[in-house]
Amino acid sequence: MPELLANYLPIIFFLGISIVLVTAFLVAPMVIAPSNPDPEKLSAYECGFNAFDDARMKFDVRFYLVAILFIIFDLEVAFLFPWAISLGEIGMFGFWSMMVFLGILTIGFVYEWKKGALEWE
Repeated sequence: MPELLANYLPIIFFLGISIVLVTAFLVAPMVIAPSNPDPEKLSAYECGFNAFDDARMKFDVRFYLVAILFIIFDLEVAFLFPWAISLGEIGMFGFWSMMVFLGILTIGFVYEWKKGALEWE
């Protein structure tokens, strides 16, 4: 039983230190930071002026289109990191398969650009 506890001792220390740090990080702002908000700080803020419409209004589809395009091209970069690390092992086949992938993404990007999906009116 003592060697079982000795194996778990680093985990118990880690959990103890984590609990102490989390408690300190939650309590310190309440103790240190002043809490005297003025009416300006409590007012509704939306792009530099007061809100003038309902918060539950429908968004324009362009917001979603730009978000989807961002995710697509962000994933492209996520695929480039492991590819670059393993490029020496995968050889020319891996290189050219990634070039095909990047070519297809570039064609899609040019298509979206020509269609005006990135234009904001």
